[in-house]
Amino acid sequence: MRNWLTTTGDKGLRYCDHVGRSGIFLFHTLYRCPRPVKSFPLLLEQLYAVGVLSLSIIIVSSLFIGMVVGLQGYHTLSRFGATQQLGQLVALSVVRELGPVVTALLFAGRAGSALTAEIGLMKATDQLASMEMMGVDPLWRVVSPRFWAGVISMPVLAVLFSALAIWGGYLVGVKWLGVDPGSFWNNMQSSVDFRLDVVNGLIKSGVFGVVVTWIAVFQGYDCVPTAAGIARSTTRSVVYASLTVLGLDFILTTMMMGGW
Repeated sequence: MRNWLTTTGDKGLRYCDHVGRSGIFLFHTLYRCPRPVKSFPLLLEQLYAVGVLSLSIIIVSSLFIGMVVGLQGYHTLSRFGATQQLGQLVALSVVRELGPVVTALLFAGRAGSALTAEIGLMKATDQLASMEMMGVDPLWRVVSPRFWAGVISMPVLAVLFSALAIWGGYLVGVKWLGVDPGSFWNNMQSSVDFRLDVVNGLIKSGVFGVVVTWIAVFQGYDCVPTAAGIARSTTRSVVYASLTVLGLDFILTTMMMGGW
């Protein structure tokens, strides 16, 4: 019993220490916001690495997810003779939930893991320590551009995901299954509210962008500088970010729907 309490207390203290250090790390990262002139090339480079290189997985995933939602929605609505509501079902499902959440999960798996591994490798090869010896702040030079690139890229990728997923649902519903195109677009436009749906989806994607990128860069910066340590940190980055996104999605949805 005593050993169990000791182990539980030790894990709890280490968890609190980890959360506290990550919070301090986020504060220092925000404080060292990139300066527009000097840091713009660094930010632009990371926007390409984090955002542009994530386009392929976002485009392919969004099209297939939209087509699956359209196919499943059509067969469900056909039982009630309401196939003309397919546009409403696809649009609301994608804009409110699937767009922000799936984009964040894909972003965590592709860009988040890359950020963690890259920063972890720089730490393992003493590049971060060398910067400090030369008077260069690694948080400003390495971490901050990657953090802000992730924050900026996530909402853009989420908007692209939502648009392509709706188009995928349109291809299946209208071009394949024969739903009237006018009904598809009219029902979608009449049911999607800009403030309640589009803006809330953008808010979700912005929050997810901050959290996923924060976890990724912190895991890389805080990792044990060995091959095994980098591997563990990369795994934790994806797992922690994915679980946090799903938990935050419930909290944000409850707040936006007036549950609190």
